[in-house]
Amino acid sequence: METEDRKCVIILDGSLPVGILANTAAILGITLGSRIPEAVGPAVDDKSGNSHLGIITIPVPVLKASKEKIREIREKLFELEFSDVVTVDFSDVAQSCNIYSDYIKKAAAVQEKDFIYFGVGMYGRKNLINKLSGSLPLLR
Repeated sequence: METEDRKCVIILDGSLPVGILANTAAILGITLGSRIPEAVGPAVDDKSGNSHLGIITIPVPVLKASKEKIREIREKLFELEFSDVVTVDFSDVAQSCNIYSDYIKKAAAVQEKDFIYFGVGMYGRKNLINKLSGSLPLLR
């Protein structure tokens, strides 16, 4: 899959404390990278001969939105129109668990409408990603 017609964004709840923002961005980025290996470039060597692991080959703007707007975007991502968009979310349900098996159990017991999303990451066709995130400001 060629990445030129693709876009990747991470949208975070701008009202969260900086530590939770950083943790959410890291979790979303790691998961997106595992799902879109074709967007990660090869390792590169510097002039000294040291190797550096490849990074994503397209920009990844980190945007901000209210928790309500993130919920609205997440709900749209469940729709058929967006079924090809690689989507990862991070919520209060996930953040409250230190062991992944606890997250599996807790998520199974919580209705989606009760999740509070801290952030969402998306990768897909530019037109679809822009439809959902085009008006959002950068997180600063």
